[in-house]
Amino acid sequence: MNAPVLATAHITVLLGEAVDALLGDVSDEADGVLNGTYVDGTFGRGGHSRALLQRLGERARVIAIDRDPQAVAAAAADPGLADPRFSIHHTSFGQLVPTLAAAGVTRIDGLLLDLGVSSPQIDTPERGFSFRFDGPLDMRMDTTRGESAADFLARADERHIAEVIRDYGEERFAVQVAKALVARRESGNPVRTTRELSEVVAGAVKTREPGQNPATRTFQALRIFVNAELEELEQGLNAALDLLAPGGRLVVISFHSLEDRIVKTFIARESKAVFDRRAPFAPEVAMRLRSLGRVKPGETELRANPRARSAVMRIAERTDAPAPAAASMGGKR
Repeated sequence: MNAPVLATAHITVLLGEAVDALLGDVSDEADGVLNGTYVDGTFGRGGHSRALLQRLGERARVIAIDRDPQAVAAAAADPGLADPRFSIHHTSFGQLVPTLAAAGVTRIDGLLLDLGVSSPQIDTPERGFSFRFDGPLDMRMDTTRGESAADFLARADERHIAEVIRDYGEERFAVQVAKALVARRESGNPVRTTRELSEVVAGAVKTREPGQNPATRTFQALRIFVNAELEELEQGLNAALDLLAPGGRLVVISFHSLEDRIVKTFIARESKAVFDRRAPFAPEVAMRLRSLGRVKPGETELRANPRARSAVMRIAERTDAPAPAAASMGGKR
């Protein structure tokens, strides 16, 4: 196994653009200061949370969430986050509603989701996210619970493995990869490390896009499956509708087409008034979001951080008053 590789510093993608989009226009504030409650649903290494704290007033709250215990530990050890306005919770944004309810929060003024994996996760071999380093084939974002990628491959049948690789990785050689993985397992030598997985995939995937490692799509698929990332995203988006105050913002940064398709479809659906064709005289169900467009990284950011090249940020604003609930811990308006 390779020598340990120190994790690189995480460069927050679309940092300024995301914070600007989340906070919106402060021109309607009497003192030009925002004092609402904002949620950083994917803390990572805190780039967005720190930027929010710099922009918000003394009565604001920034509530961070991350299911990676290493991210939560990093937040606790960061003197720059020793701020009474800041708190962090070890959970996933799919559990946003109960997590905030336990903290006494039922209304928020903004929710930011920066999807995917962070640089420290990718660049730490023992986390098993990358084919660039040899390490245990783990891939769990929350290492305290759930099934690792190696454990899944050790027990799943060929059809299930192929479905995961095809559906979550959009890998056209999914069946061949699954057959090779099961054949190796049946020989008494199941895949347990990232290097072993890369070698099996390389033997099964005969062609690949120029410059792309043959294992790219399989690694992506297993990571998404093990962490139930798309299901978590659906839950987090639905939670935004329950939690956002009128005028509150939803900002989502995604890094591959499966994520972005879910976000785009969700915002489009909730940005339309709905008529019941079976009851033409019934009142329409009002639109709940207003799409504010999408943003991609500029050339300057792409030169400084090549990992930003696939990022897409979508922005929406809550349009109507949610169902009655207890008063928010904050309030932008």
